[in-house]
Amino acid sequence: MILNCIIIDDEPLARKGLKEYIADVDFLNLVGEFDNPLKATQALTTQQVHLLFLDIHMPKISGIDFLKTLQHPPLVVLTTAFPQYALEGFDLSVLDYLLKPISFDRFFKAVLKARDHHQSRHAAPHAVQEAPKDDYIFIKADNKLVKLAYNEIVFVEALQNYVAIHTHDKKHITYLTFKSIEESLPAEQFIKVHKSYLVAVSKIGSIEGNEIIADGHHIPISRNLKEEVMEKLLKGRFLKR
Repeated sequence: MILNCIIIDDEPLARKGLKEYIADVDFLNLVGEFDNPLKATQALTTQQVHLLFLDIHMPKISGIDFLKTLQHPPLVVLTTAFPQYALEGFDLSVLDYLLKPISFDRFFKAVLKARDHHQSRHAAPHAVQEAPKDDYIFIKADNKLVKLAYNEIVFVEALQNYVAIHTHDKKHITYLTFKSIEESLPAEQFIKVHKSYLVAVSKIGSIEGNEIIADGHHIPISRNLKEEVMEKLLKGRFLKR
């Protein structure tokens, strides 16, 4: 599902920052940017716009007053340097309120909320809705958002302030803590074998001494975790005569 977006902001740098963020998210598509709300009227009535990033303080008409003129507004995320307008914005049922300067993490949370809201809006009213299956994560690597399915990941390696996520044919380095990635991945699919390594159970080919072999990689098992690791991996599955 792609969300068509419009930016309305009289500050060129603010528009530039939002455009760069939008370009990094695969389910967003920018269809217009305007430095004045009045210039955006035609686009909002002639194009299919799902999400509007709207500044508040602008010449001629404020974002709040402009929003009040829209009979059928899209999902709206207010962007402003003035926190005192948050309450008024939420009275108008805006989806979120981003305070400048806007970090990418905060932006991403807002657009994920927009995507979820749009999907629930357009779900078939009488269809049986299955619970969403979380089988992937997004990370930021190489200045873009990368989607990684759990079954792609071979192992995760701690690198001081970063982690390296190894797949069959690639290594993604991202600015995360090892603890955060450990908490994000399902414990039944990934096992901690060392203070610096998580391994996908399905990718383990063999255990040789104090090493696990996963997809050709030799990964150490720490002494203090070995008993726990062997218990989890072998319990009920170790065949012997």
